[in-house]
Amino acid sequence: MDQCVITRTSTVASGRFAPGHLGELTQQIPFEMVDAALAATGRLQARVRALPARVVVYLVLAGCLFAELGYGQVWQRLAAGLQGLPVVAPTASALTQARRRLGSAPFQALFALLAGPGGAGPAAVGVRVGGLLVCAIDGTTMSVADTPANLTTFAKQPGHHGGSGYPLVRLVALVACGTRTVIDAVFGPIATGELAYAGRLCAGLRAGMLVLADRNFDSAGLIGALAASGAQLLIRCKTGTTARRLPLLGCLPDGSWLSLVGGVKVRVLHAQITIATATGERTGDYRLVTTLLDARAWPAAMLVALYHQRWEIEMCQPRCTHGCEVAA
Repeated sequence: MDQCVITRTSTVASGRFAPGHLGELTQQIPFEMVDAALAATGRLQARVRALPARVVVYLVLAGCLFAELGYGQVWQRLAAGLQGLPVVAPTASALTQARRRLGSAPFQALFALLAGPGGAGPAAVGVRVGGLLVCAIDGTTMSVADTPANLTTFAKQPGHHGGSGYPLVRLVALVACGTRTVIDAVFGPIATGELAYAGRLCAGLRAGMLVLADRNFDSAGLIGALAASGAQLLIRCKTGTTARRLPLLGCLPDGSWLSLVGGVKVRVLHAQITIATATGERTGDYRLVTTLLDARAWPAAMLVALYHQRWEIEMCQPRCTHGCEVAA
């Protein structure tokens, strides 16, 4: 039987820059983009060290891919395909020091270049419904290294089961559903709540977006601020004893009705959703508010089904890496 052998040649940077090659990731974040971010933030090295600044950037990016590993093990993966090349073997301490010298500014610059619905700037790529780009807002917490520098800003979480063993960062992100790419993100100490951070995401919103959010973001002030950006909203509201009293301004043919939240005119949708579990069926009552007021163009049943897209953001929660120190 004839055999066919396929070989693949990869071109990597030369000399001490070679470990900065990350295959497909390097195609998404090319050398030139990293060097531009380093130059713009004043982090280009005056002389080429054993660990050039560009290589350290790719080390941190690789650390996000291998969050369960330490910097030494991440370095081994960076250099694994470079047999025959004169690659240094830095200690874990040297890698950590190089990371600290670099600081956070180059990564903030890279994020600004890459963030967007399509993961590469302002091009609006993603799931669209009725011409609107479907996005979601949600928050999470991440643990970071238990270092004196981090502890000056980020506290450990008290509570049951002894609380958290590491300092925690609260992060709230705006994500494009479908592509699951981050459009904007803010973070800081956990003492500040999700609603306050979500308000800082208004700068990333614009007309032509439809923003989904869960009931933790059911705040009249936040809804008013988000709507002022020009984006449309579809937000789950609290029900039961904690539900807000909403004035009835008019009824619509699809069973929804008009009301007012935070000075914003909204439609209120009620849905009863039944799911099958191992112990039988379970039914829950849901209330949504939306700034999409046209019941003919946006029927209630369509919006209830569309709200399910919010779960896309749950599948792209970020993880913190290694022993990095975080700049608030």
